[in-house]
Amino acid sequence: MTKDLKTADAFATSWNNLPEGSVYTKEQFEDWFAPLTKADIEGKRVLELGCGNGSLMVHMAGWNPSYLEGVDLGDSVLSAQKNLAQFKNSKITKADLTEYRSEGFDIAYSIGVLHHLKDPAKGFESLIKNTKRGGKFHAWVYAREGNTVIVYIVDPIRKIVSKFPWWFTKYFVATPLVVPYFIYAKIISKFSFFKMLPLYDYSVWISKREFAFFRHVAFDQLVAPQTTYLKKEILEKWLASYPEIDQSSTYIIMRNGNSWKFGGTLRQ
Repeated sequence: MTKDLKTADAFATSWNNLPEGSVYTKEQFEDWFAPLTKADIEGKRVLELGCGNGSLMVHMAGWNPSYLEGVDLGDSVLSAQKNLAQFKNSKITKADLTEYRSEGFDIAYSIGVLHHLKDPAKGFESLIKNTKRGGKFHAWVYAREGNTVIVYIVDPIRKIVSKFPWWFTKYFVATPLVVPYFIYAKIISKFSFFKMLPLYDYSVWISKREFAFFRHVAFDQLVAPQTTYLKKEILEKWLASYPEIDQSSTYIIMRNGNSWKFGGTLRQ
């Protein structure tokens, strides 16, 4: 049995208990993928590793790829198949993303997944192996930098409640715990003189969303059996360790003060 199956099953309970469609806005989608834009995707073969319920793929389909495939280990593929049913040039594959191999895609990406794997480096390796020569890869992960409050307060709670039934964690832990943060984010996002407070940039970003989304994010944090917060130096090491990566194309971008977007292009 794959070592990430427990994590995949935990997230499947989250994804499969959401309404149909994408949980993310178009603005959030574009923010996650920058510096990639529609021009990079249009007419290309695109792969998502760790697709969940297909929330990102719904928006990605709007960028008109010639073919779009999502891979996930859990039963969230059932929700993904429903959400992508109207997009004819798409496919959802149930498989372990760390072991999945293809002939190579023009674009391969993984958003919010590598940090939940038992071996995040193996997930990154799969991202590279599924990108064709001359193609682009892109990922987003939790940063160790900027997440002190999460690491020392939220993560210890996660280690306990991730063992509970999903409904208990969502309604009796995530819901009450996120109420004070919801109020905190709504208040500090209105005043720039709060910039020195913890999670300021992230709070400004998430404050645009409703309470249900706050709870969704909190539940995602707490339901995960495995979470690793990655330092920039780790990502630099990953990028430097693959000779097929064009080092002049690589980027590591801090997002909202507590996460990293990174990627690049493979040599021809």
